[in-house]
Amino acid sequence: MKTTRSFRAFRGVILMLLLGVTGGMSAQTAKQNLAKFDYRPYHFGFLLSGNSSSFNFNLRPDFTFADSLLSVENNSLSGFNLALLASLNVNPVVHIRFTPGLSFQDRGMLFRFRSLDGTASLVNVRTESVYLDFPILLKLRTERIGNFAPYALIGGKLSRDMQSQADVNQSLQDGYILKLAKSNSSIDVGAGADFFLPFFKFSVELKTEFGMRNVLIQDDNPFQCRL
Repeated sequence: MKTTRSFRAFRGVILMLLLGVTGGMSAQTAKQNLAKFDYRPYHFGFLLSGNSSSFNFNLRPDFTFADSLLSVENNSLSGFNLALLASLNVNPVVHIRFTPGLSFQDRGMLFRFRSLDGTASLVNVRTESVYLDFPILLKLRTERIGNFAPYALIGGKLSRDMQSQADVNQSLQDGYILKLAKSNSSIDVGAGADFFLPFFKFSVELKTEFGMRNVLIQDDNPFQCRL
């Protein structure tokens, strides 16, 4: 079972920024804010974003719905991310970014069982994680159009769950938990846009992460044995 994440910016913020820079995008001759910014060898900043996390899972080859289990599905939940940003500017359109930070994730699996009376009952199994992330991304940006420049992102990340329950004894818990591995890695792909304002640069981006490892730990658990 692997994890996926997508980062979303608030639409209201995007709309205000687009309205604010429309005039700068209308012509190449518009006055450029922070005209020397692209010629710095490096710069620093911070990231604040929201996330929506879910699992990418496959049922075991010998799995059947012959017992009381009717279905298994993701229950995507929301979280947020805080990170520092260090960017090495190879040239005005190629940048290498290192963005270490914390990712607070809340994920769930929804199990639907057939009850003794023939009705369906739902069991939601949730996991909460606090990942310490170490991503390295290649940022490919266009030339500036006034005070606006779109870009694409691709790279990878190593993560460590600081709140992992991998070593928890199921027999000592009130209910069963989904035990996940402490470490994970992912491929990150995204796109965004830089907005050059008079005193600072503001960026909005959308990024999706694809987990590369099977993070599910199989143990004495009636839910995990079905995945």
